[in-house]
Amino acid sequence: MKFNFPIVIIDEDFRSDNSSGYGIRVLAECIEKEGYDIIGVTSYVDLTSFAQQQSRASAFILAIDDEEFIEENPEALKKLGLFVEEIRYRNDEIPIFLHGETRTSRHIPNSILKELNGFIHMSEDTPEFVAKHIVREAKVYLDSLAPPFFRALTHYASDGSYSWHCPGHSGGVAFLKSPVGQMFHQFFGENMLRADVCNAVEELGQLLDHTGPVEASEKNAARIYRSDHCYFVTNGTSTSNKMVWNYNVAPGDVVVVDRNCHKSVLHSIIMTGAIPIFLMPTRNHFGIIGPIPKEEFSWDRIKEKINENPFITDKNVKPRVLTITQSTYDGVLYNVEDIKEMLDGKIDTLHFDEAWLPHAAFHEFYGDFHAIDSDRPRCSESLIFSTQSTHKLLAGLSQASQILVQDALMNKLDKELFNESYLMHTSTSPQYSIIASCDVAAAMMESPGGTALVEESILESLDFRRAMRKVDDEWGQDWWFKVWGPENLSENGLENRDSWVLQQTDKWHGFGKLSESFNMLDPIKSTIITPGLNVDGEFDTEFGIPAMIVTKYLAEHGVIVEKTGLYSFFIMFTIGITKGRWNTLVAALQQFKDDYDKNQPIWKVLPEFSQKYPMYESIGLKDLCDKIHTVFKENNIAKLTTEMYLSNMEPAMKPTDAFAKMAHKEIERVPIDDLEGRITSVLLTPYPPGIPLLIPGERFNKIIVDYLKFARSFNEKFPGFETDNHGLIKNYIDGKLTYYVDCVKTS
Repeated sequence: MKFNFPIVIIDEDFRSDNSSGYGIRVLAECIEKEGYDIIGVTSYVDLTSFAQQQSRASAFILAIDDEEFIEENPEALKKLGLFVEEIRYRNDEIPIFLHGETRTSRHIPNSILKELNGFIHMSEDTPEFVAKHIVREAKVYLDSLAPPFFRALTHYASDGSYSWHCPGHSGGVAFLKSPVGQMFHQFFGENMLRADVCNAVEELGQLLDHTGPVEASEKNAARIYRSDHCYFVTNGTSTSNKMVWNYNVAPGDVVVVDRNCHKSVLHSIIMTGAIPIFLMPTRNHFGIIGPIPKEEFSWDRIKEKINENPFITDKNVKPRVLTITQSTYDGVLYNVEDIKEMLDGKIDTLHFDEAWLPHAAFHEFYGDFHAIDSDRPRCSESLIFSTQSTHKLLAGLSQASQILVQDALMNKLDKELFNESYLMHTSTSPQYSIIASCDVAAAMMESPGGTALVEESILESLDFRRAMRKVDDEWGQDWWFKVWGPENLSENGLENRDSWVLQQTDKWHGFGKLSESFNMLDPIKSTIITPGLNVDGEFDTEFGIPAMIVTKYLAEHGVIVEKTGLYSFFIMFTIGITKGRWNTLVAALQQFKDDYDKNQPIWKVLPEFSQKYPMYESIGLKDLCDKIHTVFKENNIAKLTTEMYLSNMEPAMKPTDAFAKMAHKEIERVPIDDLEGRITSVLLTPYPPGIPLLIPGERFNKIIVDYLKFARSFNEKFPGFETDNHGLIKNYIDGKLTYYVDCVKTS
């Protein structure tokens, strides 16, 4: 398969009529005859942005005979050096050639020479020979790029073999037999469909037993991610978590779990029949989940919780696994070395759900605030697992995930047994494009490219924060949006990691007293705070702008955010975010402010929404904000939603036993007004943030019932802005919408 990676020539004479211009154009024509496209430009323009073209090029040819190089112009040499440095910052393999007719290597500093692949003297060889030399180096470079599985898949898809195996579309041919199939084929393209194959293709290896090119790619990824083992997973980190748990946990085992974990971990508790001990995180009144206090990780505190649990008979039991959300949805991280020091050997397996943190291993900024690094000490006894969503912050396709393992000094991982758990949860028909994206995502993070990508993400996020503060400064006493985070955003933000470490004395985070150097905020996670509520949960008496209205406005203006809270919304600076994107967001927020200040009618600023919900057509944007803000304020909803997550959850049954009641229909649907004291058989999960509030086997308390009553009332008053609560069943009785939860039947 031929990929299009042109050769870039930078020469001020490229379009000139002089002999130098003629010579470089002849060379370009000879390169094109060898099958490579040419991009010819006459200056470096913006060094940084142009050097980023390394991802699309197969080689660079840089002129040193330009007029500005006469007398070895220091400024010209400096510009050349900076350009080469910018390329090598991102890519230490792409060929770079200098060319000239009069100057030689003695005119060029060693700092530049050591980065070159060749020095071309145009008058000493034929242009045909020089072109072949350059093309040879470009081919060697391109051949080195593809990692093992992606290389094998591209070769298979392009070799013209007829497919007699599943899937039934046979390389896309079936789609060509139907008009709608033709549309599907044209949309996704030949390569994707030819690469959609089954596990009968031996030359691609097997994901199920980790052989062939799949095995080579997983080993390559393990090296890049600095772990002992890597397992690609094609159905998300939800499945990765279940694989880790089924390897480690059996019915009746005691497990220690972050209370604000992902629901897949709670599903794992139910499936394995484990008895959970929960560590309770902090939470601020913006609805942002904070860290679990360090003292919760102490062995004395965990033993105390074991003693208090009515379902644990052996009070000296050793927990099988600890699962911690690293990072939280909003970007709060834990110092992993502190946790390892406290719990190594006391808990068999330390599992870090790093769905939102696969980038941290590639930049020193994150230090000890991620799970696995080959440069850090191993645990003596405990296994370390990290489950990561490659698709969330790296360049994987949706559902691309991976499991990283760092073995203990005692070599405790049994790979064969682990694969039995792996097979239990993976598909026997994995999507090979997802495997390839795991493979490529890892290769993209190879140094120095991976470090450069992560650094750019951090720097873009810092620039965004500075831009938001600049707008705020210019509005003066008027209102504007805030970005949650530390006050100190010095220009050398990457060198000033301490400002991102959550300190006891910091007021901005709202989590109260925290242990020194135990938690850090990931800068690439940005929570934008809208006016109307402060971090102490106090509502502004004058005005407020609920975030749900802002994000609906943004969506109609082409800006889709990750998560919306009461007075906050969340965006991420992944490696795919650009200046254009975040500047567009800033501009859209300014447009919102202008429309809000003018109280523009909803039909004008939210035309799609008002068409669907005509009741809002004539209401002004500011007036609608005031209405919802008043309801939130009157119900003190910020403190209610904080306290319900921090309230005492009474375990009345083992989660697996309560969930099993559904299979035998030993449940009943209980209206909201009758829920207090009842035992839920399902997960109750408010969105946002998508963190389960109750798990099967726990009793409803008054504060949770009060929240559900508020949600019912709010949904009736403001259709189109409904709160979403998974586990809350809606049903119309006599024309009235009624809400239920499936609970364990009472005798």
